[in-house]
Amino acid sequence: MPKMKTKSGAAKRFKVRGSGSVKRACAFKRHILTKKTTKSKRQLRGTLAVHAADVRSVRAMLPNA
Repeated sequence: MPKMKTKSGAAKRFKVRGSGSVKRACAFKRHILTKKTTKSKRQLRGTLAVHAADVRSVRAMLPNA
């Protein structure tokens, strides 16, 4: 059998923590930022954990993580 490849798009978006949870960046922080308040942009900083319902599919895209 050939080796399982990592989905390169998923590798750029997600990182697996030591505990096994998956972290991701916040959405809605890329463009059209002028109409968003400073408070909302500030709260979109940092990272969040991927929702429990989606962790299994994300881990499938990252077989070597």
